[in-house]
Amino acid sequence: MAKNMQPIAKRCRTLGISPAVMGYSKKTSNKNPGGKMRRKKSEYSLQLTEKQKVKFIYGIMEKQFRSYYEKAEKAEGKTGTALLTIIERRLDNVVFRLGLAATRREARQLVNHSHFTVNGKKVNIPSYLVKVGDVIEVKEKSRTTTRFKSIADGETASMPAPKWLQKDENLLGGKVIAVPQRDDIDFPVEEHLIVELYSK
Repeated sequence: MAKNMQPIAKRCRTLGISPAVMGYSKKTSNKNPGGKMRRKKSEYSLQLTEKQKVKFIYGIMEKQFRSYYEKAEKAEGKTGTALLTIIERRLDNVVFRLGLAATRREARQLVNHSHFTVNGKKVNIPSYLVKVGDVIEVKEKSRTTTRFKSIADGETASMPAPKWLQKDENLLGGKVIAVPQRDDIDFPVEEHLIVELYSK
């Protein structure tokens, strides 16, 4: 499976996003602080940057991102909004947003290693799209591991869950109680630029 191995802080600076969005609240980069681009970005460059930003934050490669866009085109409402809400429903993102992992990267790895169930059934596909009513939990056998014990002890308890998700009281699970909305996206993005890029 392809991975983007570029340093987090450097990539965040390039795309103009805070490392906190990625779950790396303590990561900073002191290189060229406050630096500015020498040249004004072209329209295409702005559109491409917005697409790369969303792909980087969620850890999605181009082929899969394109399939999400095509699905969003067929959905009701604005294509850009539909695209973001579809991606937000990915299981690895839900695991991160519930505080069951410190970062989306860690969430993707934990899902790959079969540590979670959806409605009682094991799911090890990070791109699995959850729906309203789904219950996501740490697998019983995994709860005794050091990683999940630290989560149960409150390591990620301060991470606020979006209003479309409901955290389990024991901090090792949660439920999808609504469809994510545009205002649930926790980072600045101009999705209309992504639509314009794909519409060419």
